[in-house]
Amino acid sequence: MDGEFHGIKFVDSHTGGEPTRFIWEGGPELGSAGLNERMIRLRDEFDRFRQFVINEPRGWEAVVGALLCEPVDHTCAAGVIFFNNTGYLGMCGHGTIGVAVTLFHLGRIGLGSHRFETPVGEVQVNLLGPHEVAFTNVPSYRWKARVKLEVEGVGMIIGDIAWGGNWFFIVNQSPVSVEPRNLESLSVLSGKIRQSLVQNGLTGKGGNEIDHIELLSPSPSPEVNSRGFVYCPGGAYDRSPCGTGTSAKIACLAADGKLSPGQIWVQESVIGSRFEGCYRINEEGAIVPEITGKAFICSEGCLIQQASDFFEIGIPLGVK
Repeated sequence: MDGEFHGIKFVDSHTGGEPTRFIWEGGPELGSAGLNERMIRLRDEFDRFRQFVINEPRGWEAVVGALLCEPVDHTCAAGVIFFNNTGYLGMCGHGTIGVAVTLFHLGRIGLGSHRFETPVGEVQVNLLGPHEVAFTNVPSYRWKARVKLEVEGVGMIIGDIAWGGNWFFIVNQSPVSVEPRNLESLSVLSGKIRQSLVQNGLTGKGGNEIDHIELLSPSPSPEVNSRGFVYCPGGAYDRSPCGTGTSAKIACLAADGKLSPGQIWVQESVIGSRFEGCYRINEEGAIVPEITGKAFICSEGCLIQQASDFFEIGIPLGVK
């Protein structure tokens, strides 16, 4: 007998190496409220769907899900809810790039400018080509500067708390060099930092959890401004330079007077993929980042659930 999920059609893409699984048909009925309310309903009533889509054996710890929703504002091209192996994301930069490229692949949008609704607000995307996207993120800002944090087995770490669509603790001088051979050490360090943030009661604005850790080092490439390792909520590292993380970093640079409006910042991931970022100041005086990156289609198909499968909603591995 078939399980509760039927006809779930997906397209997988990667943005700078980071996977996005776009569900464009077969998702649960979430109503017509705002995207944040629909995300809460998905979390509270249909979390089995998230587990089914993301967890092994159908998914893996690095993949981010993107559920296509009908937008409230019908001048928007789409509404999107992002999620991963541990929960839900207000925004996802690499995912936004992947969604735009995927919608073009599906013939749902053309080249040029479009708007997407997300749980944290609208984002503007400019599809520059079949694989290249520039998106204007939500207003970003630094919440606290040069926060001192005692980390077990490491000592004192200094970082900024910043918002770029998700909450980040940004360490500008990582005590572990950001390079592929140090992935395990970087992950362990990031996990300890996150634990210390919780233990010391450090949060983002409104008591929101700081669930992303961003460790930065110089890049060996002269055309790159910084190389970063981003530790995600589910314990996986971001293969891309991280769109929301780059936005948060740009907000910090702007706050310090180290990056001018329109000036390009090149952010490199731990595996060598790159985003270009810049920002403008809006009418309210907020920092509005624009991030440019590339995505490519990997596969498409239909996810299948069978009730006799012991792991019919997935194996929750990799959550730390």
